[in-house]
Amino acid sequence: MLQYKAAIFDMDGVIVDNHNYHVKAWASFCKNHRIPFSEQSFRTKYFGKSNRDILPDLTNSKLSQNAIDELAEEKELIYRNIYRDDIKSVSGFKSFIAKLREQGIKTAIATSAPTSNLNFVLDQLCIRDMFDAVVDSSMVKECKPDPEIYLKASEIIGIAPKECIVFEDSISGIQSAHNAGMGVIALITTHKAEELPKTYMQVYDFTEVPENMFY
Repeated sequence: MLQYKAAIFDMDGVIVDNHNYHVKAWASFCKNHRIPFSEQSFRTKYFGKSNRDILPDLTNSKLSQNAIDELAEEKELIYRNIYRDDIKSVSGFKSFIAKLREQGIKTAIATSAPTSNLNFVLDQLCIRDMFDAVVDSSMVKECKPDPEIYLKASEIIGIAPKECIVFEDSISGIQSAHNAGMGVIALITTHKAEELPKTYMQVYDFTEVPENMFY
């Protein structure tokens, strides 16, 4: 079995299984702006992508960065308000990452989410001190499936990409990690197993991850 020196986690669909709440928030946002919305189409087309990719396409408009930021925060505020009382980590996550920390394994987050949502999850779950690095969409120029975000996380924690294992749930995220030269474990939270690209393994939660993958 391959062994790794670092674990890098996507956030949405990995640390928290929150995609249904994002769908509800986008549906509400689209209703407010009179934009047609299809849940299935949205899941297929946009999951795993950042707001700066989603909003111009969704609104069929050429938006300035300021306009994207304003619209994105409007949607994310809806999301945080409807998810706040229900937020919880994916089963086994907290005990899994605690064991990694005890073993001296480096840990990081690499998420396409905006900083406000990253802070929301870290603070609501009280897990900020469980990571050596956190990288969000504001810290990179390119979005997944470009490898930039995972390469940046690898650089910050000082572990070579080939020695990092990534936990991802989205198609673009898995492609991003592969493009960075990293191993991937896919969580079956957002997509069906057969919809995902080939990865090292697929799991439903962190209780299924082998403990002897790290050294």
